[in-house]
Amino acid sequence: MISCWSSRHDHVCYNVPMKEISAAIFKAQCLTLMEDVRSTKRPLVITKRGKPVAKLVPVDEPKDDFIGRLKGVFEVVGDLDADPPEAWESAF
Repeated sequence: MISCWSSRHDHVCYNVPMKEISAAIFKAQCLTLMEDVRSTKRPLVITKRGKPVAKLVPVDEPKDDFIGRLKGVFEVVGDLDADPPEAWESAF
């Protein structure tokens, strides 16, 4: 049985087949299989006597937040809360 999975929302899709492996093989190769899931972003179904019992899925990457995106890119000089200089006000 081949199921499909999306790493972004953990729902069915049609382009990522899930690999199945028996619990005994998973136990023997656990660390290698975890690294494979992390690097390929493809889930792994663990079976016991041919029936699925668990699914190993990759952790979602942290989102690139909009807030703080420019931190360290530029520097604010002066007091932004201070009253603007008169020359600035007379420009309008």
